[in-house]
Amino acid sequence: MTRVEIEYCVPCGLRDRAVTLQNDLLDLFGQQLTLVSLRPGDGGVFRVRVDGETVFDKETDAYDSEAIAAAVRERVS
Repeated sequence: MTRVEIEYCVPCGLRDRAVTLQNDLLDLFGQQLTLVSLRPGDGGVFRVRVDGETVFDKETDAYDSEAIAAAVRERVS
């Protein structure tokens, strides 16, 4: 099954965004996901990985929760 990791910057205050995204993904995919984990970080990071593959990185992508959900949907087994 599919594992999602959301890495977020604690000092930047991105925890709320990470929690909201986590809840959205759980609402959309429920038991199709094995895990949706939050990983605290720093340095401005906000990155989403699905089964170890980065599907969103704040450094290169504009934040769009629908695009992130679509990327997860493509990888849900």
